[in-house]
Amino acid sequence: MGGAEGVKLLDEEGRRLDGRALNELRKCRIEAGVLKNANGSAYIELGRNKILVAVYGPREVHPRHEALPDRMLLRCKYSMLPFSVPDRKNPAPSRREVELSKVIREALEPAIFLEEYPRTTVDVYIEVIEADGSTRVASITAASVALADAGIPMRDLVAGVSVGKIEGKLAIDINGIEDQYGEGDMPIAMMPRLGEITLIQADGRFTRDEVVQALQMAREAIAKLYEEQKRALKEKYSRILEEVEGGEVVR
Repeated sequence: MGGAEGVKLLDEEGRRLDGRALNELRKCRIEAGVLKNANGSAYIELGRNKILVAVYGPREVHPRHEALPDRMLLRCKYSMLPFSVPDRKNPAPSRREVELSKVIREALEPAIFLEEYPRTTVDVYIEVIEADGSTRVASITAASVALADAGIPMRDLVAGVSVGKIEGKLAIDINGIEDQYGEGDMPIAMMPRLGEITLIQADGRFTRDEVVQALQMAREAIAKLYEEQKRALKEKYSRILEEVEGGEVVR
C-alpha cells in the first residue's frame, strides 16, 4: 500500500524515503544566543528545516491598551520567508502563518511565569528560512530556547515533535513529503521535566490506540530534543564564562 496519489513512502524493509526508521528523529542541532541585538535568540536545524527565533522583552506594551494588568502579554509572530519553500511564497502574512502564530503562543504560555511581569510584553519572532515539514513543532522547540536565553522565568522548556501516519503506520518527525502524501499528522508539544502536554492537534484519522502510541513515541522523541535544548543553553553560557574568565586573566 502506498501513500496518497500512489506515492510510496516506505520501502520493502519498512524504512522511509530518507532512510529513517519509523521511530527515528531527523538530525537536530540547536544554537542559543545567535543574535546580538535580541534579548534572546535561538537557531534550529531539524532535518532540512532551518528556523531562526528572536525574543524581545519584557518591555512596555505598545499600544498601551493591550497591556494586561495581572500578567505578561506574550506575542508570537511566525513567518516563512519567500524562499523557504520550493514555490516562492508571497511575503504577505498568510492565514496559515497567523494561525500557527496563535498555536505556538498557546503552546509556550503554560511554561512561562506570566504573572511575574504584569503590564509588559515579550515578543517572539520566528523566521522559517527553509521548510521541510513539522515547522510548527520545530519553531516551538527553538522559541523555548530563545525565551530561556532571554532570561524569561519558565517552569520548564517546551519541546515539540510531530507524529505522522504513513502507509497505515505511525512515524515520528514527519518531513515535507510525508506530510504532503501521508494519511495524518499529529503535532505534540510537552514540558518534558513536568510531563505536561501544552499542544496536541490532529489532522487525519487516528484510533484511540494510535493516539496512545503516538503520545508514547512523542515522549521518547521529545526527551531527546530536550537534551539538545539543554546542551545548546549550557554551551552558550559556557562561552560567556570563558569570555569573562579570559577577561580577568588579561587584566
